[in-house]
Amino acid sequence: MSLYLVQHGKSLTKDVDPQQGLSQQGILDVERIAGVAKGYSVRVGSIKHSGKTRARKTASIMADYLSPGASPEEVSGLNPNDDVIAFAKTLSPDEDLMIVGHLPFLSRLLSFLITGSTDMEVFRFQNGGIVCVDRGEPGQGNWVIRWSLMPEIF
Repeated sequence: MSLYLVQHGKSLTKDVDPQQGLSQQGILDVERIAGVAKGYSVRVGSIKHSGKTRARKTASIMADYLSPGASPEEVSGLNPNDDVIAFAKTLSPDEDLMIVGHLPFLSRLLSFLITGSTDMEVFRFQNGGIVCVDRGEPGQGNWVIRWSLMPEIF
C-alpha cells in the first residue's frame, strides 16, 4: 500500500472568497504536479478529502489526472486540527490511498506514521505537493517516505 498525502493547492483569501477556493496559481500548481505524477504512472485506488472547498477541488484535479477507481470522496476527520491517531487507525494496508487535506493535520499524520509521535516535523509540505509513504520493513509497523513531488524547490 502506498499512501499519498496532498496539501490542498494555494487558496484564495477569505476576503476574496469566503469559501477559500483555489487560486489560479493553486490550480496551475496542482495540475502540474498531477501531470508529473501521471507521467510517472502513479496508481491511486481512491482519493479522500476534507469537506473544505480547496481540498475538494484539489482532489478533483488529482482524480482527473490519475483516474482512481472511484470519484473522490469527502470524509470526516481530515480537518486541520482533527485527531490524526484516530484517522491513522482507519488506514487499510490493502489500498493505494490519496488523502487531500490541510496543515497541521497532514504534517502531524506523517509525523505519527514515521515516528509514532505527532509532534516531530519530518517533512515540510507545500500547497499542491504530494508526499508518498509506504510501510517500512515487515513486522516493524513504521512507515517511510518513498518520494515527494513539490511545486517549488528551494
